[in-house]
Amino acid sequence: MKLKELSLVLYKGQPAIITGTDIDKIEIQTASGSKKVREKDVDFLHSGPVKNLNTVLSANLPDGNISEAYDFFIGETPSFAELSELIWGTYPCEIAWPIWKTISASPWFLCTSPQDPIQLRSKADAEAILRKADAKREEGAEREAFKNRLLATLSGKNTDGVILPDDGKFLQDVEALALGKTDKSRTLKDSGLTETPQSAHRILLATGYWPKEFNPWPSRHGHTLHSSSVPISAPNDTTDLLDLTHLESFAIDNEWSSDPDDAVSIDGDRLWVHVADPASTVQPDTPADLDARSRGSTLYIPEGASRMLDDSALDFFALGLTDVSRALSFCISFTDTGAVSDVTIRRTRIRVTRLTYAEASARREKAALAPLFAIAERNIERRRAAGAVFIELPEIHLSVKTSPSLFGEKPEISIVPIKNEIAADMVREMMLLAGEGAARFALKNEIPFQYVSQETPDIPTELPPGLAGEYRKRRSMRSRKVGTIPADHAGLGLGMYSQVTSPLRRYGDLVAHQQLHLFLDGKKLMDTDDILTRIASGDSASRECTFAERETNLHWILVYLSDHPEWTGDAVIVEKNGTLSTILIPEFAQESKLNLDASQELGSVIRVRAGNINIPEQTLTYIPV
Repeated sequence: MKLKELSLVLYKGQPAIITGTDIDKIEIQTASGSKKVREKDVDFLHSGPVKNLNTVLSANLPDGNISEAYDFFIGETPSFAELSELIWGTYPCEIAWPIWKTISASPWFLCTSPQDPIQLRSKADAEAILRKADAKREEGAEREAFKNRLLATLSGKNTDGVILPDDGKFLQDVEALALGKTDKSRTLKDSGLTETPQSAHRILLATGYWPKEFNPWPSRHGHTLHSSSVPISAPNDTTDLLDLTHLESFAIDNEWSSDPDDAVSIDGDRLWVHVADPASTVQPDTPADLDARSRGSTLYIPEGASRMLDDSALDFFALGLTDVSRALSFCISFTDTGAVSDVTIRRTRIRVTRLTYAEASARREKAALAPLFAIAERNIERRRAAGAVFIELPEIHLSVKTSPSLFGEKPEISIVPIKNEIAADMVREMMLLAGEGAARFALKNEIPFQYVSQETPDIPTELPPGLAGEYRKRRSMRSRKVGTIPADHAGLGLGMYSQVTSPLRRYGDLVAHQQLHLFLDGKKLMDTDDILTRIASGDSASRECTFAERETNLHWILVYLSDHPEWTGDAVIVEKNGTLSTILIPEFAQESKLNLDASQELGSVIRVRAGNINIPEQTLTYIPV
């Protein structure tokens, strides 16, 4: 049919009026304005005349019996005009658009264009479409009712609120958002609520879907609460191991430690640092290695440990859990001044005695331990003379005795200050000596290796006393760097350093051990680029672990404070900026900001209580009392 002015057509599925024609193109008026288009780009709908597009867009369609028309045309393919006239009779041009919308959307008909014959669906297909539409309407009505209940709950009303567990199906996408598994939530969007993990968390608490103890932070940082389940092969018993079972070797750690991965012993004037040896079977690019790389490190949170290696690694490689343990051992000799003079690395068999820091401190003058404490004291002085920075700030051990669940027991939160044991200082020095020794061994033997460095901090010459001075030192420290070129670690006072003493817990240490095994076996080494790639991947995941641990600890402190509204405690002013002060709460090893009178002196102690606790946002306010 030849198109003429004021005819009604479809353009991109929407109504338009022809306002002009020429040889090549026609001009149309659409809801968004005038356009010039080709004739083949439009479909004829009604000859018109249609003078006002708004009249078409706002027209109401009279009732019509579509199912009766379907029965009439069974076995035929009517035209759009025939079907329209049967249902609505002669109709004005203004309702041609709503007629087309109704017929093309009907489950009974298949329509592609007003110019094409209309196909009739089978009754079975049409009824299936109707059932699906009914279900969608029903689901929409349920969602609307749920939305009203949700908003009632959030407004604090006591009636017509969210009903659990029935409403749980509508909160699943909210939970996914709160856990960091998605960045969208249909439920929150439909309810006009902010689509953020914090908003989702708040709503799950308000509705009772989560208890306040529920911890989403590991999941938000891409970590699971379960240890790796990738199998690890048992060590090969035929491997040639140096027998050091005649030496007294000690694995010394906190009383809550469950994965001892280092031990120390003395052999004349030589120090042995023994380290768990998972790299003897967890080789580069094996499934266990790849899973450990994706985790970066073991996640330690108050609920427990999520290990980067399968739990069987403890049975095979942890030190002191069996009568005889396997280790990769670093034998260190010293100069007269206490500097590292020579390093040998061997695979060994050792017999380990486990001690807590407190037990080792009490036995520090015994013959088996006294030389270790002497070496540590000498190393501290050596590092101090080289500019090492020693920072003493409060630390705590947080534990949760029962894991929270939707219907489980209320967890018991324990917050205990960590006592500064002299044995902890001794073990730290032994591990630093092993790290320095490994770095020197790698450099001497031209082994591509990971080195950890740190630039010189800008610490003021004069520091305030007490915790304020310790806080200032920490604020002055530079970020550590990991690379394959040895450099000074100014914070430790070492000319070169590598981390090698925790391969069960840190992926970078595992990579270092894998490289050392390749060297000891005379095999091809991983090159520098390969080492960097592996370390960078593991370090990225490890940083997320650190964030998850930090935010999890804060989560449990907030839960603890919400359970103990009567709590008061000491806070030390460690930094001042006008009336805004930074305070440190030793009981929680936590810092906060507080507006205080400018006359309050740096280092002074004030009494505070906690208020405005917001678990989803991880905020609270400390208030002087």
